[in-house]
Amino acid sequence: MRLKERLKAALASRKRVPMEAGPVPAAVLLPLFLKDGEFHILFTKRTSHLTHHSGEISFPGGVCDPGDRDSADTALREAWEEVGIAPQDVEILGELDDTRSIHNYVVTPVVGVFPSGYLLTVNDTEIERIIEVPLSHFVRPGVFRVEQWQWEGRTRPVYFYRHGDDEIWGLTGRILKQFLDVLNGTETRLEDEVIPL
Repeated sequence: MRLKERLKAALASRKRVPMEAGPVPAAVLLPLFLKDGEFHILFTKRTSHLTHHSGEISFPGGVCDPGDRDSADTALREAWEEVGIAPQDVEILGELDDTRSIHNYVVTPVVGVFPSGYLLTVNDTEIERIIEVPLSHFVRPGVFRVEQWQWEGRTRPVYFYRHGDDEIWGLTGRILKQFLDVLNGTETRLEDEVIPL
């Protein structure tokens, strides 16, 4: 089975864990695309002047607007605003578990595929640059590490992925970890907890 179909089936067969209402609802798009015959993930590096998560590596996304029908609507709208991927050009494969950030957002990760060779338009008021990482990179030795951090009186795992001079971690690292676990069939349930950054 091809990777896209395998991932879609894996996402459909799992029981997604939502979070209760309360914190500000938000969504991100985990964007996959084919390049040189291999699936890549698109990340963004946020500009240094933003209020939250400035200078960090993230997925396109943001806060849900009242006009958004659901999390997929939010993720697609934000991807269009940030990197110019038109909503109609994204095939949604499914959603991962909600994750809460220290800034009181509940983030729903939406996994989607957009066409290869796509002409992206970066919103430079929010995005410093785009980072494209092949899936095979994440299984290379030395790319992944886990640190145990104290947060609100508890020890919590924080996941880090190195790509060149960039480090993917915090909320994005947590989402990426669950995505890779679902893809590889190695998922263990993550705790419902606030993640540092």
